[in-house]
Amino acid sequence: MNKKRVKPVRVRPAHEDRALSHRRSPGRPPVHTEAWSKVSVVLFDRQILQLDRLASSTHGRNGKALNRTEIIRALIDGLFDSGMDVTTTSSETDLRARVSRRLGTPYR
Repeated sequence: MNKKRVKPVRVRPAHEDRALSHRRSPGRPPVHTEAWSKVSVVLFDRQILQLDRLASSTHGRNGKALNRTEIIRALIDGLFDSGMDVTTTSSETDLRARVSRRLGTPYR
């Protein structure tokens, strides 16, 4: 049997990333000022629908549209910045109820 050869991945030192960041590349300009990773997350269809409605309504009210990613990042950072202790949370349902209570909305 032939063995597949795996090409080693070269990890670029951070200083090289900064040196290359000034080069202009095709496509959208970078909008992030800190390191980031692309993550796949499974959301329910109802959550996507609500995110899309929220994004559309922000665009209609102030002319600047927020996209799903910006909304999700803001919610995550808001949770972390709140100082809320979620270390004793036992489930997704429990976390949802705690966040809802903290925001002053009844959990359904």
